[in-house]
Amino acid sequence: MLIGAKRGVEMDKPVERAPVAAATRDARRRLPPGERRQQIVDGAVAFFAEVGLEGNTRDLARRLGVTQSLIFRYFATKDDLIEAVYEQVYLERLSPDWPDRLTDRTTPLRDRLLDFYTQYSALIFQSEWMRIFMFSGLAGAALNRRYLQQLSGVLLKPLLAEVADAATRGPTPTMEDIWNLHGGIVYIGIRQHIYGMPCPDDPSEAIERAIDRFLCAFGVA
Repeated sequence: MLIGAKRGVEMDKPVERAPVAAATRDARRRLPPGERRQQIVDGAVAFFAEVGLEGNTRDLARRLGVTQSLIFRYFATKDDLIEAVYEQVYLERLSPDWPDRLTDRTTPLRDRLLDFYTQYSALIFQSEWMRIFMFSGLAGAALNRRYLQQLSGVLLKPLLAEVADAATRGPTPTMEDIWNLHGGIVYIGIRQHIYGMPCPDDPSEAIERAIDRFLCAFGVA
């Protein structure tokens, strides 16, 4: 009887695994190369945001329901895959017209700052952005350093020049002042997605107050 019972359990196992097998077959169905590559990148974004950049491609393949060799058919190395994640999560979210809009002096500086940080915060106050950024820093990876260098050169240094030109009192604005403003705004998202602390559903008021305090320190109306 016991032997028969064990055999019965074993015969039931394939039935339990059938949905997983079906999902795997569905994930492995033939897709156009562009769609397959995008599927891998999208899955990698979610995967690395959850486990960190040290997560391995074997586990990623299992998560996606594909073979590890399929991933390497599209990305020669794990670093190549991380580069694709970096481009999608970070570079593609930097609007190409932001530098021109931040330096357009036909618009008051306060309005320019509000417009930029309202749009920027909407793009980065997301779990995947925050978590991958933090994991990269903790792992000593270059991803977030590259992003900050890009951000500094393309947006924050031109912004410093705008603030310095508009300042009417107080100390001469420095990059440290710009980073303090920027970091304070970004910290709203960090509190929510890294620390799990209560944050405003609409951060616009907090962003506006931070900008007003910043401009007031340099006498910018």
